[in-house]
Amino acid sequence: MDAYLSPADHAFRQEVKTFLRDHLPPRLARQQRSHSHLPKEDVVAWHQILHRHGWGAPSWPKEHGGTGWTPVQRFIFEDECALADAPLLSMFGINMVGPVIYTFGTEAQKRRFLPPIVAMTEHWCQGYSEPGAGSDLAGLRTRAEVDGDHYVVNGSKIWTSEAHKADWLFCLVRTDPQAKQQRGISFLLIDMKTPGITVRPIVSIDGGHTLNEVFFDGVRVPCENLVGEENKGWTYAKFLLGHERSATPEVSRTKRRMVLLRELAATMQVHGRPLAEDPHFALRLAGAQVELDALELTNLRLLLDDAYEGDGMAAASMMKLRGSEVMQLVTELTLDAMGPAVMPYEGAGDGSSQTPGAPDVALGRVEDYFLRRAATIYAGSSETQRNILAKLIFGT
Repeated sequence: MDAYLSPADHAFRQEVKTFLRDHLPPRLARQQRSHSHLPKEDVVAWHQILHRHGWGAPSWPKEHGGTGWTPVQRFIFEDECALADAPLLSMFGINMVGPVIYTFGTEAQKRRFLPPIVAMTEHWCQGYSEPGAGSDLAGLRTRAEVDGDHYVVNGSKIWTSEAHKADWLFCLVRTDPQAKQQRGISFLLIDMKTPGITVRPIVSIDGGHTLNEVFFDGVRVPCENLVGEENKGWTYAKFLLGHERSATPEVSRTKRRMVLLRELAATMQVHGRPLAEDPHFALRLAGAQVELDALELTNLRLLLDDAYEGDGMAAASMMKLRGSEVMQLVTELTLDAMGPAVMPYEGAGDGSSQTPGAPDVALGRVEDYFLRRAATIYAGSSETQRNILAKLIFGT
């Protein structure tokens, strides 16, 4: 990968390394390494450390409070943060709704919403999927009808990550039921404290509470919270999904998973010798490393391609598709490396998967495996990504 980087890129990498060494609290690094679900206060604490350094919005232009970094600099920053076990930034504000607001929003919306997103004084969640309208978002049925200077919203959303912690929700709603599916959708910003909103938890297979159902019963949303034009929300949704899918491969985080896997393989014993020395396992490990290296180089090559920065829907779908598969490959191999040590795991919601007889590096690996079983479903299933690629590349 270094062959793709300039001397300035290498200097930037060293700058990030030094910053992480000096400013990342060891407790937060341990939390990130060992748990899939960090408390809100830990995510905020790390974000505000970055914000004080001017790094609160790594992917944003400077004029909106971002860093103005190049795609390669963002890649390096994500890489070093992952390898140092820095907490993940909340993607809903920084990676998703923020770019929509500064690209399509009014000046008043930019002034109101962008500064709190960069400072993480307000948390966001995403109101897209519904019962019967998951990867097929165009099938959504949540309605918004104009009543004076408000929209009145009725319906429900599901799989809404972090809704129980969020201050605001960006939401796709149907504003013209007579129009073709994609043409009758609008993009609203909804205050989660508004009367009529009910949030119900969904506990996932890893024992954690990230997901929720959200119900809207006569929720009144000011018309000024409409982003862009009414009934043009599908355009903004596709723009946002491109940002989401380009982030969800988590290439750098999977690299960190591979480091932990190699530590496990060097620690776990099989017939009196390290598992890493077993020829069959070593071959599987090498195969996973090749897949990961290919994914990383593809990601970097796309970032260096001007076309990717312009219309990157196909590239984002490709990276999401392959990145989620490689992520699952590494988590599956990790459980194989742990062997019988995975058996006592119970997803009791206590955020721990430490098991008797397992080394410390195994902490959190079972939890991570269960959580990432959904990686090929969330942000658009693998089947959906293949359909998108077929349409964009082959015109079918």
